Amino acid sequence: MSVIHRLTAGWLVDHLSFINQCGYEICDSYVCPGSVTLDTSVTSTGDCHTASTIAAASSSRDGQISGPGDAIETEGKPAKTRYVFREEFFDIFKPHIAAAPDKQLWQECPEVSLTEAKANSNREEHQEGAKSDKRRRKCAFNQGEQDALEYHSKVRKLIWEGTLHLVQEGLKSGFLHRATAELSCRRNVVPGHIGCGLAELCEMAKQFPAVNESDQQAVHVLDDETSIPEQDLLSCVAENSSNCAKIVVLMGQKYLVPPKSSFLLSDISCLQPLLNYKKKYNVIVIDPPWENKSVKRSNRYSYLSSWQIKQIPVPALAAPNCLVVTWVTNRQKHLRFVKHELYPYWSVKTLAEWHWVKVTRTGEFVLPLDSLHKKPYEVLVLGRVQGGEKEALRKSEDVLPIPEHKLIVSVPCSLHSHKPPLTAVLAEFIKPDVECLELFARNLQPGWTSWGNEVLKFQHIDYFTLLQKE
Repeated sequence: MSVIHRLTAGWLVDHLSFINQCGYEICDSYVCPGSVTLDTSVTSTGDCHTASTIAAASSSRDGQISGPGDAIETEGKPAKTRYVFREEFFDIFKPHIAAAPDKQLWQECPEVSLTEAKANSNREEHQEGAKSDKRRRKCAFNQGEQDALEYHSKVRKLIWEGTLHLVQEGLKSGFLHRATAELSCRRNVVPGHIGCGLAELCEMAKQFPAVNESDQQAVHVLDDETSIPEQDLLSCVAENSSNCAKIVVLMGQKYLVPPKSSFLLSDISCLQPLLNYKKKYNVIVIDPPWENKSVKRSNRYSYLSSWQIKQIPVPALAAPNCLVVTWVTNRQKHLRFVKHELYPYWSVKTLAEWHWVKVTRTGEFVLPLDSLHKKPYEVLVLGRVQGGEKEALRKSEDVLPIPEHKLIVSVPCSLHSHKPPLTAVLAEFIKPDVECLELFARNLQPGWTSWGNEVLKFQHIDYFTLLQKE
């Protein structure tokens, strides 16, 4: 189960388990004798880390070597190729910055004054090795920092106490583990770059010849043909309606598509194919590329202005009483924008603020809770599209009201911006078998439509390990 524990405060979630429950099995047909067989083995790469590797055995007939993405076959029998997400991407054993001993999660939740917040800031800079005068903390906080501190003071006790209760349950059940000498020697995995430039491909697509609207197909159903022309993939929604996963090849790279899922690979200037799909969604999850200083400095991905985010056609995509969930960074400017400008513009009524809290496998915050620079939590703003009162009452039957505050506690993926799934935690607040949409997605989910200019990013086959299903 992806939800390990459910308490009044919220949920302890196993992100890795959810991915592997998505059903990444490729259904293979009968094969001829002499085909390739794969064996799996485990090798140690050091005293503190173990990783799975795939050993390929060559065919006795043609001598070819198989690799990730090749089918596992047995002579004269049907077989299924099964993939699992690489576990090491969730091997977060130590906090990125250690909290002071008296600020550990296990200690009583203390109150933090402005003076202490400044001291925490100076301590973090010392740990990070800040030496130049430019990077040293000035005595006065700017307005944004003061707003962030004020917000943090309102939610920190809820986050601390709720996380503590969920972590304690995780330790009792064995999902989390107390820090030991063995665990303390392990290093958090820092993944390298995988895959091709999907965002760049979306830019290239703008140079493709225009397709007549009358000739434009609304959906491309994925079949056994795994290689799809880029123009087809970028101009309509791709859909895997089967009960098995599919592999698509794009620019020479392989991507896994889970069963019962659909996606559109495009940027914000090419959203029309999603509207042509003619679906109305009961749940819309949005993870906008918010503007911030870190993004500007690193040029890691392009960001959108507030005006551009407002132009996303959520009202045209939303069904009556649609539940809208927006991920927000800890900048109060963005939180205020969502609650007081964006949601009213979309006719969405704000109902709740939830928090995703990131912990290590040993049950500690990944960052000090009172860190001034970065927090170990992110905000989700939940609201519902407003419509006729009768329609809203009819739609809300047999569905629990959205709680004002909940925690989603999980060990985060070391891949940047790979958010935990919301399917399981939202299940009790929506009707079964509803249409769900994720905007600015970087991965796919069964039962969901996903859109974004990096929508296949975490579906790249190199993020998965190949197993054999008996």
